[in-house]
Amino acid sequence: MINRRHFLTTVAIGTASAAALAACGSPAPSQTGSAENPVTINYTWWGNDDRAERTRKAIALFEAKNKDIKVNGNFTDFAGYWQKRATEAAGGGLPDVMQWDLSYLRDYGQRNQLLDLGTVKINTDAFDKSLLPSGQIRGKTYGIPTSTNAFAVYYDPAKLASLGIAEPDGTWTYKEYNDFLAEVGAKGNGALFGGTDYTGVWWMFNIWLRQNNIQAFTEDGKLGFSKDDLKKWWNQAAALRGTPAIVSEERVTQLAPKSPFGSNVTATEVTWDNFMAGYLGDSGAKELRLVPVPSDDKDNLGLFLKPSMLMVASAKTKNKDAAARFIDFMVNDPEVGQIFKTSRGVPASKTQRDGTTFEGTDKLVVDYEKSIEKYLKDAPEPPIVGFGTLEASFKRVSSDLNYGKLTIDGAADAWFKEAEDLIKQNA
Repeated sequence: MINRRHFLTTVAIGTASAAALAACGSPAPSQTGSAENPVTINYTWWGNDDRAERTRKAIALFEAKNKDIKVNGNFTDFAGYWQKRATEAAGGGLPDVMQWDLSYLRDYGQRNQLLDLGTVKINTDAFDKSLLPSGQIRGKTYGIPTSTNAFAVYYDPAKLASLGIAEPDGTWTYKEYNDFLAEVGAKGNGALFGGTDYTGVWWMFNIWLRQNNIQAFTEDGKLGFSKDDLKKWWNQAAALRGTPAIVSEERVTQLAPKSPFGSNVTATEVTWDNFMAGYLGDSGAKELRLVPVPSDDKDNLGLFLKPSMLMVASAKTKNKDAAARFIDFMVNDPEVGQIFKTSRGVPASKTQRDGTTFEGTDKLVVDYEKSIEKYLKDAPEPPIVGFGTLEASFKRVSSDLNYGKLTIDGAADAWFKEAEDLIKQNA
């Protein structure tokens, strides 16, 4: 297996004839340009100023190498990004090319709002074949990963040393992980907790399901696990809630928007590996380390490479060939890899990854993904329609569980009702 992991925009305005073609389900004809009269495509992404600066450099590089295409781009924060896309989709005016999140791929792809990228020329030879299904729906490719990330347990070695606790090597069962969190909390004297409640993280639950050979979702868009499965999962940390092993939900709320780990309130955190730079910046720690998540089956850690983001195109773009060339460039060009490093995640294309020099924080993330290579399984297909809502409700219900507002049985009943209602609405 190959080693890897992890706005406000102008809207393409179609002509009346293009709109008519789109209404019939036929794509608008693709246009070609020249250096003297380049075609223009619109590109949109989310992120902060750092990502914007890197993206603009990549766009300038693309335009220098493709003088027959001009790229207009802009960006916004993550929440505003999806509000804008929903408005554009309702009006039939999605931008030509878009940065995309796996959680929303099925919502738009299944409704024929994204271009089948299998109909255009994009080179995926340098991509791990286990990763590509994450951008596919019912045999069609709607998204190409730019980069990957994987789940990990972060820890601060200096904090553990100050407590006289040995560093973990990542070969632990859930009981051993719970015991570790309890030991940190007991020795932290109220100033340092073991971690946050890892059972409140959807993707950690997904990994636990995979460790037990249970699907999160079925091919027909239903839940692949039972209410009893969810109860068993939330029971994993039942003995830790209300103890120094897990930071209280009240404290988590007080610390927001920073995480407890980034605020130096916990010694560990379970999340995606490409958060390394953010955690180092927030905490001021000299060093942070990554190890695999716990599992009761030492041969099945349930780990996979998730696209930290994907590139997609509008089904109604008038310039699908230009859009395809831009996507191919953004995911494969080695110079683009040098621009982004691991700020988007570890480059998904081996060509791009091999052409990138990783040092410091970037190297830590790349090395972690290399270390878990033998445990990686195929990435899951895009989640069901409405998954973003389900993930948010999972976090909210887990929070109520930690506040003591719900029992485990009540939490499972509440989340399943929301999930089943949503699935029924989108059937």
